[in-house]
Amino acid sequence: MPTPEWALLLSFWLHMLATVLWLGGLAAVALLILPGMRRSLEPAAFADWLRATNRRLDSIGWLSLALLTATGLIQMSANSNYNGLLAIDNNWALAICLKHIAFGGMVAVSAYLTWGLSPALERAALLRVKGSDAGEEARLLARLQRLISLNLLLGAVVLAFTALARIA
Repeated sequence: MPTPEWALLLSFWLHMLATVLWLGGLAAVALLILPGMRRSLEPAAFADWLRATNRRLDSIGWLSLALLTATGLIQMSANSNYNGLLAIDNNWALAICLKHIAFGGMVAVSAYLTWGLSPALERAALLRVKGSDAGEEARLLARLQRLISLNLLLGAVVLAFTALARIA
């Protein structure tokens, strides 16, 4: 049964909205906010600000990723080039497969940031408050900044493969 036109229209709109929220947020954080805040705040204040900001951005990021997954599946199944799961038999399917690999990388990095690195930063902040060395926290903050930049790069790769799929 073909996808109703209204559902496809809603899917495209939600997909674009989630893309703008996710990649726009990543770009703003990685390119503007993090570098500026890192230069203007003392290391301890920067770490506290970053943890609080990260908590707020996590929910937006995960909601966007869920929307991208759901709406992407709707759009993919409605596309005439789609011939089944893992059927890579045309240029469109290859571009979509590569896009999904890059998207999977974004999900993996996001999961590590949320459930691996963020809790480690919380522990490091507690140790700092107790008078411990702040070196570990600085290393974790640098890793956080690199991984946010990596996620932004992967997002750009996802967009590039989307563009390739459009012309395939």
